[in-house]
Amino acid sequence: MALAVVDVSFIVPAYNEERLLGNTLRAIAQASSGVAGASEIIVVDDASTDGTTAIAQAHGALVVPVSCRHIAAARNAGARQARGQWLVFVDADTIVSEEVVGAAIEALRGGAVGGGCDVHFEGRLPLYGRLLIALILPVYRALKLAAGCFLFCTHAAFDTVGGFDETLFAAEEAVLSRALRRQGRFVLLREHVVTSGRKLRAHSGREILGGLLRLAVGGRKAFRRRDGLDIWYGERRRDPGLDP
Repeated sequence: MALAVVDVSFIVPAYNEERLLGNTLRAIAQASSGVAGASEIIVVDDASTDGTTAIAQAHGALVVPVSCRHIAAARNAGARQARGQWLVFVDADTIVSEEVVGAAIEALRGGAVGGGCDVHFEGRLPLYGRLLIALILPVYRALKLAAGCFLFCTHAAFDTVGGFDETLFAAEEAVLSRALRRQGRFVLLREHVVTSGRKLRAHSGREILGGLLRLAVGGRKAFRRRDGLDIWYGERRRDPGLDP
């Protein structure tokens, strides 16, 4: 039996995301239903020890199991299984809307090779977190870089540039954004997604700012190892905004 033609593939990397994944997948399904064309959802379960796979399957997603604990490698694993001509990478703690998905598809249909969007953070955030967001997001937009929680591109352009750089454990979305820009028009949408503020709530300002300083001082070499990247690769902490 021939496989159905797919226009857009949503790729969701996940590690122990049983708490938030269901909302993310429901939002993707609802948003994609209002966009012309067929879609698929791929969840890349990267060595989860909770119910991530079961939740993904319950929502009709194709589950790709990997065991690398590496966000770039997990996203690439999903892309290798994707059948769509367009790829949309969505983090497991991020909520998309019909507006942002529709705008992304419209941009791709209009000839863009890829892009990103504005990002809002849910929940109550500490002061340092709000200041950090107010500093970093404008810099990303000025440099025309997509945030990692929502990045879209043509499958062809993604393959041409070699996907996400698997030598990096962080900032891989910035490197991919720059590579895609060399292939053609790269757009940053005014529409937004809503992503979790849990990292900002669960870690102190000293921890996060110290980690960012180490990356800045260490340069590209600092991004090539997990050491010092506990914000992304450490054990999941209790979210004061959600957990009692």
